[in-house]
Amino acid sequence: MAEKQTHNIKTVLTFLVPSIIGLLLFMTPISYQDAITIPIAIVSKGLQNLLGDSIVAIVTAIVVLTAVATLISKAAKPAILNRYPFFRALLDVSPMWTLVRVLGAIFIVLTFTGTGPEAIHSGNTGALVLNDLLPVLFCVFIFAGMLLPLLLNFGLLELFGTLLTKVMRPVFNLPGRSAIDCMASWLGDGSVGILMTSKQYESRFYTQREAAVIGTTFSAVSITFSLVVISQVKLEHLFVPFYLTVCLAGVVAAIVVPKLPPLSWKKDHYIDETPRHPDDEVIPHGKGVFAWGLEQALTKAAKADGMGHTLKDGLKNVIDMIFGVIPVVMAIGTVALMIAEYTPIFNYLGMPFIPLFELLQVPEAAEASKTIVVGFADMFIPSILASSIESDMTRFIIAAMSVTQLIYMSEVGALLIGSKIPVNIVELFVIFILRTLVTLPVIAGVAHLIF
Repeated sequence: MAEKQTHNIKTVLTFLVPSIIGLLLFMTPISYQDAITIPIAIVSKGLQNLLGDSIVAIVTAIVVLTAVATLISKAAKPAILNRYPFFRALLDVSPMWTLVRVLGAIFIVLTFTGTGPEAIHSGNTGALVLNDLLPVLFCVFIFAGMLLPLLLNFGLLELFGTLLTKVMRPVFNLPGRSAIDCMASWLGDGSVGILMTSKQYESRFYTQREAAVIGTTFSAVSITFSLVVISQVKLEHLFVPFYLTVCLAGVVAAIVVPKLPPLSWKKDHYIDETPRHPDDEVIPHGKGVFAWGLEQALTKAAKADGMGHTLKDGLKNVIDMIFGVIPVVMAIGTVALMIAEYTPIFNYLGMPFIPLFELLQVPEAAEASKTIVVGFADMFIPSILASSIESDMTRFIIAAMSVTQLIYMSEVGALLIGSKIPVNIVELFVIFILRTLVTLPVIAGVAHLIF
């Protein structure tokens, strides 16, 4: 009986209210302006419309401010930073990240003012990142970062983690709670999933292998972004089969790719190098799965800090994402797009895929091959290139392909490298190629059924 009394009505409400609000905001698909999306994407879009053109100036100011503050903190090491560990961690970064932030600031100023080499600020490079990508990220980060603690802090992960371990462990060899990371990024945004994964890796909920697998495999692309991609290739009327194809290919890749190097080589140790406890997911004898999950959730809710702390947590997430991530996306995204636009590197890298396209009987194989590897620079470029391809089937395959490849340097790749998740750029490229080889036959197979 004592157990029942510890979880009083206040604890139950502390678990239920924020968790239900979080689920509604991040995971409830609703129809809005003839499209399926989630509430958080709608409020983000609303903010974007409200700020209008001024958003580009705001983002430019943020990137420049980040670079200047980083340089000052590196050069002067101000004493005030020691009093605020959060800001010290944000500004006192390694020389490489300092360089990336400075580069991002240079690119964004040249793009904003339209000065300097055209290669940097043209509509297909810097201007694409600044005008199309960063305003969306900025608005998503504000709401997702602010409201993420609703999913993380009140027991929802504990409940789902226990319930889903029976699926996630045997199928993917991952903890049950990783299903929430996947769903949040799937329905919200890939960056949300990576943020959650990184936070949980740092808190010793995931091992190095698990964090690397979840970050590169389950930080899926949001429904909203998938919609943008399918619209770009003018096949909006096929959104439902398109999205189901993406999900199917994604699950196949999630089962196959982690069993291959480099992911299979990662250690099952936590961030502090201690090995994973084999019994950390065991359900005590005589307890049902749901009862145990609920007990875990209520224990977490009982320890949760008040609303003030949750707001502070959310605010830290927002600052971390906006000042830590947006400059990186500007720098790495622009460089990747310049390589894609002004060098033939990605065309050459795509050539080995021509026989594979021909084998899978995909029309316009040579044109399609040029879009394959360029997705590593940015997820949106393949569908931009594909919009000139005649065949509906080929455009469908390229659009689905670009979404299931998942790792692209202008956002997800930059986020992964910038986080504590243990992966480097070479490993990311290998995982990208493996995902391409695994998902392409699945997508082509479905496309043959549709067209």
